[in-house]
Amino acid sequence: MKRLRSLILECLPKAEEKSYYDMGVPFYRHHRLICFIWPPSVYWGSKRTLETQQAKGVALGFNQGNLMSNQDGVLLAEGRKQVYCMYFHSLKDIDEAQLRALLFEAGMIDESFKKRGK
Repeated sequence: MKRLRSLILECLPKAEEKSYYDMGVPFYRHHRLICFIWPPSVYWGSKRTLETQQAKGVALGFNQGNLMSNQDGVLLAEGRKQVYCMYFHSLKDIDEAQLRALLFEAGMIDESFKKRGK
């Protein structure tokens, strides 16, 4: 989680980090929610069991994942329309070049939501 957090802060310098749900789940936003890091120890959703989450690992979710190119197919919709995720079990699972590209793309999508002045 620490490495994911440092990459997010590096690639999305305008993003503000907030802990939503008061559960230690960091979300990053600028104009809108951009992404989040969900630890496997925090239960989410009524259809998932904690064991299933722990088996998947740490989730990096992109709130506008449906708008991302996802050419490599690493972002998983898992039945959701908008939020797409990828999972990590260890530092070895993190392809930094790929992750940086996804974070920069997510930042560009977030900039498209900037309110335009009159």
